[in-house]
Amino acid sequence: MDLKGVLKRFMLTPAVSGYESEMAYAFIDEIKGYVDSTRIDRIGNVIAKIKGSKDDALKVMVYAHLDQLGFIVRKIEDDGFIQVDRLGGIPEKVLPGLDVSIRTKSGGYVDGVIGMKSHHATSPDEKYKVDFVTKLHLDIGASSAEQVRKAGIEIGCPALYKPKFGELMGDMVFGTAADDRGGCASLVRIASLLKDKKPKADIYIVGTAWEEFNLRGAMMAARTIEPDVAICLDVMLAGDTPDLKVRYEDKIGNGPCIGMYSFHGRGTLNGTLPHAGLVKLAEKTAEEEKINTQYFAGLGILTDSSYIQLENEGVAAIELGYPARYTHTPVEVCSVEDLEKLSELAVGMLTRLDKTFELNRY
Repeated sequence: MDLKGVLKRFMLTPAVSGYESEMAYAFIDEIKGYVDSTRIDRIGNVIAKIKGSKDDALKVMVYAHLDQLGFIVRKIEDDGFIQVDRLGGIPEKVLPGLDVSIRTKSGGYVDGVIGMKSHHATSPDEKYKVDFVTKLHLDIGASSAEQVRKAGIEIGCPALYKPKFGELMGDMVFGTAADDRGGCASLVRIASLLKDKKPKADIYIVGTAWEEFNLRGAMMAARTIEPDVAICLDVMLAGDTPDLKVRYEDKIGNGPCIGMYSFHGRGTLNGTLPHAGLVKLAEKTAEEEKINTQYFAGLGILTDSSYIQLENEGVAAIELGYPARYTHTPVEVCSVEDLEKLSELAVGMLTRLDKTFELNRY
C-alpha cells in the first residue's frame, strides 16, 4: 500500500471531534480490502476485525483516533462576525491570521479566516499579547447574521484548521491533523501486512471517535470488543527542536517510540503506565525485527489508552507512537518512515501474541 498517499488523503479529510463521519468512511474505504469485517458503532468508532487462527485466541484492540481538534460556533454577531470556543486543545497563540473551514448544518464547508487587529493600528503593548480564543472572531465575508445563517452556519457548528498537506525534505511531511492521521494510516498498513501474516489472536483495528474532545469514545469500542490487550498508536512529542531538545530525547526519523509514561493533571487525573509484559514484547520484537525504537515519557499528555485500560476486568495496555513536531498546530510534522516502522513493530507484536501471554501486571 501507498502509506504516504493514504496519509495525505486522511490529513486532507476534515473530521473534527463529534463530526468524524467523512474520516470514518475514508478509513473504511482504505482498510476494507485487508480485513474480515468492518462496522461503525453508535458512538462513531470504526471497528474492523481480522479473525485469528486460534479459536481460543486473545482479543487485541489496536487503535488510533479519527478526529481532530477544532472550534464550536457559540455566537453570531449582528455584523456577520462569528465567535467560537475551543473544541479540544487549541493553542491560542497560533490562531490570529489562520484560514479555517466551518462545517455547515448540511455537512458542507464554508471558508473563513480568524481575524486580528491590523498591525498598523496595534499598540506596542498589544503586539506581544496572546488573546484567548473567545476574544477572536471568524470572518467569512458576511456583513450580517442573516448572511451567516443563509450560508448554513448556526450556533454549535464546528470549525477546524483548513486541511492541508505538504512535503518537506526527505520523507518529512507537514500539515493538519498528523495527530492522529499518522496513526490511522499506520493502522491501514498494519492490516495490509497482517493479510499475509495470519495472527493467532483476533485483531480488532479501531479508528476511535472523540479523542480530542473527551477521550471517552474509545471506551465504547472497548466495551463492545472486550479486549485482553490494547495497543494505542498516537503522536509522541519530538525532542529534536530547539525548544524541546532539553526536555525529550526522541527524534523524528529515528524510529517509533515506546510510551513509558503519560499523565494529564490539568482537569483530569489520568494517564498510562504501560503493561510491563507489553513493553518487553515491544523490545523483543524490535530487536528480532531490527527496528530501531525510542522511549518517551511525557507530562501533560493523554491518549485513549488512559480510559480503555480501565474497562471490564482491566486491559493490558501500551502506547506506541511516532515523533511529531508542533503538535496541535496547523503545521504538524512527522516522518513517513517512522510510520512504516511503527506499523512493522505493531505487526511483529500482534503476530507474537498468543494465549501464553501473561495479562496480569505481575
